[in-house]
Amino acid sequence: MKVASSVLTSVALAGLLTVWDVPLKAVNPSLAQASAAEMKDVTGLTAQQKIDLLIKHKGQFGSGDELRRYFFGDLEPLAVQPGGAGMVVNLYNKANNVTFAYCSTYDVVVAVKKGKVTSFAASEVK
Repeated sequence: MKVASSVLTSVALAGLLTVWDVPLKAVNPSLAQASAAEMKDVTGLTAQQKIDLLIKHKGQFGSGDELRRYFFGDLEPLAVQPGGAGMVVNLYNKANNVTFAYCSTYDVVVAVKKGKVTSFAASEVK
């Protein structure tokens, strides 16, 4: 009887720990600190620094994710044009008056230009 009670208690505790959402800080505080430091780096940048980083990383894998992270909710689609691996979407950021050409097939930013640009040159979005 004592063994069955012990096994039942172990199973209940294991189930509780599996279902319970343990905060990241409780599991590994150093991971939480690293994550907070990364967020501070992203939020500590000015809009122009973010744009400069996107220009530096354009055409590279992950630049689309970077674009969404920097300007989440601030991008307005202007036009679609041939380029990249099929079609490219031109996204306008009104707050900074910048247009980004984004290829969703490869999730990359392929061009960046000041102003409201509805069509980039074909050589810029290839």
